Amino acid sequence: TQNNEVTIYTDGNKKFEALFKAIEEAKNHIHMEYYIIRNDDLGNKLLTLLSKKAEEGVAVRLLYDSIGGRHISKEQIEKLKSSGVKVAIFFSGRIPFFNFKINYRNHRKIVVIDGIIGFVGGFNVGDEYVGLNKEIGNWRDTHIKIMGDAVIDLQTRFFLDWGHASKEDLMFLPKYFPDNRMQGNVGIQIITSGPDKLDEAIKSNYVKMINSAKKSILIQTPYFVPDASVFEAIKIAATSGVDVRIMIPCKPDHPFVYWATYWYCGGLLKYGVKVYTYEYGFMHAKTLVVDGIVSSVGTANFDVRSFKLNFECNAVIYDTNTSQMLHNIFMEDLNYSVELTRELYLERGIVIRFKESICRLLAPLL
Repeated sequence: TQNNEVTIYTDGNKKFEALFKAIEEAKNHIHMEYYIIRNDDLGNKLLTLLSKKAEEGVAVRLLYDSIGGRHISKEQIEKLKSSGVKVAIFFSGRIPFFNFKINYRNHRKIVVIDGIIGFVGGFNVGDEYVGLNKEIGNWRDTHIKIMGDAVIDLQTRFFLDWGHASKEDLMFLPKYFPDNRMQGNVGIQIITSGPDKLDEAIKSNYVKMINSAKKSILIQTPYFVPDASVFEAIKIAATSGVDVRIMIPCKPDHPFVYWATYWYCGGLLKYGVKVYTYEYGFMHAKTLVVDGIVSSVGTANFDVRSFKLNFECNAVIYDTNTSQMLHNIFMEDLNYSVELTRELYLERGIVIRFKESICRLLAPLL
């Protein structure tokens, strides 16, 4: 779709300020799909607001992952339902953690309000995402707000996921798909993937974007555990003279994935790829910017889990202005990062080498 406006958020406080404002102003419906919703101040604030809007007569539907949303209490769910909020749980099991589908997680973060405003990106719902976790500190993520025709695709994706989890057959009524064509001129393609499809659409799009690069490739991801096709595409781009830069966290939130990430990034250094570790908090953004012309923002990490096992959603942005903004954000983040040089990587100790070896073997399972 071509008729879109995009707003970029890299700060959780500003993202949730915009989200809460949009919810407050909702007139018809609020459709919300998140992987993680915490039972903390931010999570409770969101759930309370959803109940309030439902009591005002707005149709509110909340879909969350059974593992990521496990902290939501039964009392909270009952309160939501009693206020009129419809709640559905993705791949719920009768016995927690004893679920044959536990390996397939709904990692999508989609919000659609009145069919006019859409949100998608890396932020989940919880205090740590607004920097209130003292151990993590600053949470660096990327989320976008969309107004325009691409909201139709986010709405459709929500309908499909909601129908699967709730068994409610939402009718494709005009009120859910208002005319949004007068918003802007940004081209956006919504791409989704999951274990229910064999085409691995998001991974294929990443490879296509990387292969198209002429000047630069900028990647931000918390986890870098690619399969052979992505690894080779990046290697070929770097050896062809493309400026390839990857930014990862300096500290792990999942140690096994972190050391696998370290190994894969280290393996690309000899081909000329530049790797940076983000020092100012935790890097959780999932962005790819190619030549400052085309970019991707969404929920999918650069790892096998996102490519094959998780249900993901990305927005591919065909717009120079927006892509250049994301390019500039990456360059600004370099001020808070340290380059992992090949010399430094080769000096790592035997303990780190052992961790890498073990985690690399487990990479397909991470």
